[in-house]
This record gives sequence, structure tokens and C-alpha cells, in this order.
Amino acid sequence: MECVCFEERLTAANGLEIISGFDLVIDGTDNFPTRYLVNDACVLSGKPNVYGSVYRFEGQMTVFDARKGPCYRCLYPEAPPPGLVPSCSEAGVLGVLPGVIGLLQATEAVKLILGRGRSMIGRLLLYDALGMEFREIRVRKAPDCPICGEHATRRELIEEVAVCGVAGEEDGPSDVLEPLQLKQLMDSGAVQHLIDVREPYEYTLCRIHGSVLIPQGEVLSRLSEIPRTGQVVILCRSGIRSRHVIERLKAEGYGNLYNLSGGILAWGREVDPTIEPY
Repeated sequence: MECVCFEERLTAANGLEIISGFDLVIDGTDNFPTRYLVNDACVLSGKPNVYGSVYRFEGQMTVFDARKGPCYRCLYPEAPPPGLVPSCSEAGVLGVLPGVIGLLQATEAVKLILGRGRSMIGRLLLYDALGMEFREIRVRKAPDCPICGEHATRRELIEEVAVCGVAGEEDGPSDVLEPLQLKQLMDSGAVQHLIDVREPYEYTLCRIHGSVLIPQGEVLSRLSEIPRTGQVVILCRSGIRSRHVIERLKAEGYGNLYNLSGGILAWGREVDPTIEPY
């Protein structure tokens, strides 16, 4: 095995030159700017991207190959604005989790090189370390993807703004609703607006009836769809992304927002048992 070391940062200026020289890429990065840069370089150079990510006790793995299926931007078209995601220090990761996901990525890379087995293209593997469970969902190519869609607008590499860093000062805790409290308010008609800020593929897995999907990366561009009067509940998978969305919306003048404590997972445990954890 030959190891070639590049003693320079991967940038929009050198990304295509570096990645074009290899048969495939294993993405082990932990920040959005590099992740989008790797994806775009793989799409433009026609290389498969063996993707992996980890968050606290969970991980994901798939293969993005725009020639045969979706790319990373098909799932997440743009990087979320600063402040909408937990900082690296806040989120944390179970120590062994990167090793588990890394082994899965290595396995998939060997399969691709050998041309053997069933590829993970179009299949997203979800790993829950606490429950020791694997789940798989189908992911499809987005016709309107900005880099691999039918009318792609990105033809060159562009640097993304860094969003993973030290969290700024908080104005104070947002108003929080427990799942049973929300259920009572919904039954009484006091709450009529539920905004789900998860990603579209998560929304297809499970949802609260009556909720409206506005992915966290689209929140600021869709402010007109978020009422400024009445009680508006923001929810996500576990309550972290929704809290950051609320902080961002408060900066836009909103004062009528409530966070669903524990997110849709807590809703499933306490209110709707048909919602399975993922």
C-alpha cells in the first residue's frame, strides 16, 4: 500500500486536482465546508464518495455517486447558516462510534474497488449505538439538485462558510413544551402551528400529524411561512436543532416560539407509540 500525503488544506482551488487523481473518496471529515467541497469535487470529477457521519450516539453511512444515484446535496442542498447546528464541543460523540462507521466505510470502499456485492448507492444506513440497531432508508436523486440535477447551477467548486465552531452567547433558555403538554394544547386548539425542521428523508420516516416541514437550512429563506402570532412549536428529532432554530428566529424578531422537549423521539415515547426511534 502506498500512502500519499497532501500537506495542504483542501480548497476550491485544489479540490478537483487532488480528487480527480483517485478512483474513489472516503469522506471522514467533521465539518460542513469540507464535506460539501468533497461532494462537489466528486460530482464534477465523476468519483464515488463513501460518506460517513457521526453525532453523539448515532452514525450514518452511504455512497454518493451522482452518475448512478444521489449526491450529498440531493439530501442537503446547502450548508445550514451559522448558529443553526450544535457546535462540535456541544454535540459530542461516543468515542468508539467513528471506528464503527469508519469500518463500514472501509468495507464499502473495498466492495467498490472489487466490483463485488450490493452497493450502498441510494441506500442510507442509520446506526443507533444505544439501541445497537441498524436501519436503512432509500434516498433518491433530487431533480433540482444544484450540482447534479437536471438543471444544475454549480459548475465549479465554491468554498462554503464554516458553521461548526464555538457556540455564541445565548439570550436564555427558550420556552419548552413537554410532549404531553403539547398534546393537551393541540387537543384544545391552543397550538395550531407545528414546524418540523428535520431533513426531508427524516420527515418521510415519521411525523406529527399537522406539522409542516421546513428543513433547518431553509428556515431563513422561508420566514413568510412561519407565523409571528399565535403559539408556534418548533420540533426536530431530539430537540437540539429546534433549539438552535428558535435562537436564530428570535434574532429575526420572533417571540412566540416553543421548543418540543426531546423532539419527535420523546413524542413517540410519551404520546404516539407508532413512531419508531431512528
